[in-house]
Amino acid sequence: MEKHLDQLSTLAHPGRNAIFRLLMRRYPDAVPAGEIADALDLKPSTASAHLASLRGVGLIRQYRQGTSLRYRAETGAAQGLVDFLFNDCGRGRADLRPRIPSPLSSPHANGGDPMADRRYTVLFICTGNSARSIFAETILRDLAGDRFEAYSAGTRPYSELHPTAIEMLRQKGHDVSGLRAKNVSEFQRPDAPRLDFVFTVCNRAANEDCPVWEGQPMTAHWGMPDPVKAEGTEAEKVLAFQRAYGALRNRIIAFNALPLETIGRMSLQNAVDDIGTSRQEGDDA
Repeated sequence: MEKHLDQLSTLAHPGRNAIFRLLMRRYPDAVPAGEIADALDLKPSTASAHLASLRGVGLIRQYRQGTSLRYRAETGAAQGLVDFLFNDCGRGRADLRPRIPSPLSSPHANGGDPMADRRYTVLFICTGNSARSIFAETILRDLAGDRFEAYSAGTRPYSELHPTAIEMLRQKGHDVSGLRAKNVSEFQRPDAPRLDFVFTVCNRAANEDCPVWEGQPMTAHWGMPDPVKAEGTEAEKVLAFQRAYGALRNRIIAFNALPLETIGRMSLQNAVDDIGTSRQEGDDA
């Protein structure tokens, strides 16, 4: 009990709470300390103190990569804290049980037709919605449109899609006529489609504290470098877009191969997390 009370006390501090929530959104990434401080507008010394407190109660773990210190959320500790609140503090009352949607494999999880008879809805999010998330939306739509309804949006979308991204999609045979930049707010309205999956494909978008999604869709972080920010020759810039397209295509192929109709929710969460840590280069298109 004392360990869990220490964890609750630690999370009661707004700064430490913000760091833990960011690392949960970025899981399974190990995030550099400097990026955490920048994302939350914290002084390095303040971020370091908060990180030390979270480590001290076992809510996060520290890793060293070269000269950089990185931090990852300890999901097992978070689960233990939830269990403590429910089983010990709540005495296991059924009316206090966390409300988690039925697994996607449930035959009537949507209150209607079997899940196997409907398309799953997927939203890809990045900051600008001009390249990576547009790639992902288009690839999933064209690769498995009979199984998935694909969308993309940006937390701060540009007014226009990146011309190199659009040209690359055309060259690879995709229809780009209906593509447009969208804000995530479109998918938080009452009339928005019910989402089954939400994937962030850039670190900056994952760092932002978005509202909880209606219906609690399964979420994962598939972060990768932004090709729009690539520097160098024109050929090197185009190569950055090629790599982003190839990495997303490989991940979406792996995602489409998952047996969504039969896999349990925990196994599915582990699977989509694993896809996010897969190799980020290569294009077998």
